[in-house]
Amino acid sequence: MTPLDKPLRRAITVAGIEYTLLIDPDGLRLTQKGRRNGVAKSWKELVGDDPSASQEPSAADLPGAG
Repeated sequence: MTPLDKPLRRAITVAGIEYTLLIDPDGLRLTQKGRRNGVAKSWKELVGDDPSASQEPSAADLPGAG
């Protein structure tokens, strides 16, 4: 298995909107293409002991929603 020791960027399209997904040792960040702010989650938030953090994100959590 390859360790995640540097950032990995990928372009994805969700519902016709382009996003950049950044995966790094700190966690995940999903940002709408051309924007600066996005949704960020640390690995601890995703797999931690807090039950509310392990819930699936809603559409309202995505950039550009609402």
